[in-house]
Amino acid sequence: METIADLHIHSKYSRACSPLLTPANLALWADKKGIHVLGTGDFTHPAWLAMLKSELVEDRPGLFKLKNGNYKARFMLTTEISCIYKRGGKTRRVHNCLLAPSFEAVDTIISQLTTRNCNLKADGRPIVGLDSEELLKIVLDASPDCMLIPAHAWTPWFAIFGSMSGFDSLEECFGENAKHIHAIETGLSSDPPMNWRLSSLDKVLLVSNSDAHSLGNLGREANVFDIAPDKLSYDEIVRILREKDRSKFLYTIEFYPEEGMYHFDGHRACKKRMHPDETAKNNGLCPVCKKPVTVGVYSRVAKLADRPEGTRPPQAVPFKSIVPLDEIIAEALDRGAGTKGVQTVYEQMVAHLPEFQILLNAPYDELASFAPPDVVEAIRRVREGRLSVEPGYDGEYGTVKIFSDKERKKMEQGKLV
Repeated sequence: METIADLHIHSKYSRACSPLLTPANLALWADKKGIHVLGTGDFTHPAWLAMLKSELVEDRPGLFKLKNGNYKARFMLTTEISCIYKRGGKTRRVHNCLLAPSFEAVDTIISQLTTRNCNLKADGRPIVGLDSEELLKIVLDASPDCMLIPAHAWTPWFAIFGSMSGFDSLEECFGENAKHIHAIETGLSSDPPMNWRLSSLDKVLLVSNSDAHSLGNLGREANVFDIAPDKLSYDEIVRILREKDRSKFLYTIEFYPEEGMYHFDGHRACKKRMHPDETAKNNGLCPVCKKPVTVGVYSRVAKLADRPEGTRPPQAVPFKSIVPLDEIIAEALDRGAGTKGVQTVYEQMVAHLPEFQILLNAPYDELASFAPPDVVEAIRRVREGRLSVEPGYDGEYGTVKIFSDKERKKMEQGKLV
C-alpha cells in the first residue's frame, strides 16, 4: 500500500507560521491532502509539546493519532533545529530535522539541550549554538532509534550545502559520525536529478518534505513508501530510510525546483534574477547595485557536482513533480491562489478525492465529473510536464505558467477545451 509521509512541518509556535497550525487542523488537512503520516514539527517547544502530549495518543508503535476526531492521519514526533556555530573559521548555519520514536526520547533530547543552555521557548524552530555533529550525538544518545536528517540541504543561508554558510560534504559537517546520516532533504529549490550529480550522495536517500508554515502548504513535497497497513510504524519508516530499502521507498513527490525561492541567483532588493552564467559574468555582483547576489541552489549544485547534468545513478529513487492544486486552479481560473473563488473550487474538489489522488492518479473522466474543464486540462498538462516556470531567486518563489496568453484568450471565449 502506498503510504505518503510529510515529516517536516511547523506549528503555530514557529516564527512566520500560521496560528491555525494546531493538531486538529493538521489532521484535518492531512486527510484533505491524502497524507498518511505527518510530522508534528516543533517538539522542542514546551507549549507545543504540552499540546501534543495532551491531544495525541499512540496508535501504532511510534505513531500517534488525535484522541478526539475520526481522522486517518497519523503523527510522527519531529522537529527542526537551527544550529549556528563557528567551524573552520566560518560561521555555519545548518538546519536539521529530528525524528523521535517516543515522548520519552523527546524529553531526553530536550533535557540535554536545556543542560547546554539552549533557549527552546523563543521559537518552535529553536536556534542553538551547537555544532551539528554535537546535536547528532545528543539525538542518538537519547535513543538509537532517533534519526537526524539535514533539512532543505541546499538553501543558501541555512543548510548543510548552502552557498552562504554550509559545507562541501557530509563528512566535513559531521566528521566520522557522517555514517549516521542516512538521508538528506533536497528542499523545494532542488530535485533528485540535481542531487544525482553528486556521487557522494549515492550513499544516502533523497527525501522530500513540505517544511509547511501553513495548512495549505502541507504535502507540497512528500515521500511515498510501500507499507502494508499492519506494518505501519515508526520503526518501519526509519528502517526503510536507514537501510535505503528502495523496494519500499517508492518515490518522492516534488515541487518543480524552479518554483523554489532559491533556485536561481539574484538580488531581491533590485528585483534581479540571474542565471549562473550571468552571475559569473558579473563576478557575483548585482548589476544594478553592485552588491553580492545570493547564490542559489542551481549554482551551488553545479559547483559541487562531479557528474554532468542528466546523470541517473543505477539505484536512483523515482520522483513525480507536482504543482499544488490551489495553484493549478488559480492558473486555470486566472485568479490568485488565495482568492475565495479558487478556494471554493479547491474545497469542492477535495470533498470528492484527496489532493494527491487528484494530482497524481485520478482518471480524467472522473475529475471531469466534479472539476471545471479548464482545471482538468491544467492537471493534465502538469502531469505531462507541459508548463513553464520563471525561476525563484533570493527568497522569491518562482511563477508557474500552464497556459500561454493566446490560450488564455481562448479560455475566456470558452474554446480551449
